Amino acid sequence: MEFKHLCLVRFKEGVVVEDIIEELTKLAAELDTVKFFGWGKDVLNQEALTQGFTHVFSMSFASAEDLAAYMGHEKHSAFAATFMAVLDKVVVLDFPFVVAKPVPSPEAA
Repeated sequence: MEFKHLCLVRFKEGVVVEDIIEELTKLAAELDTVKFFGWGKDVLNQEALTQGFTHVFSMSFASAEDLAAYMGHEKHSAFAATFMAVLDKVVVLDFPFVVAKPVPSPEAA
């Protein structure tokens, strides 16, 4: 079963977010346990709903063991210290991913 590592973040003022995204992209590319990495930035600015969180980062892993290996890897630990220092607030969720509606096959489109 696929596992997700999801981070919702609010960066501190003055942080060059592009530099952080570049470093996180590099980290994900270097570690084979990471099967997918993606990120996004909120575009609707609905403060009452977002509570100031502006970015989301998502990683996928083939198993809970791969997620644990990533979390315990020295490169993750080094990046996490840098990452946490630039955050005003963060919410992290790690969970098995349940597909409720699969992507349609190309033949069905």
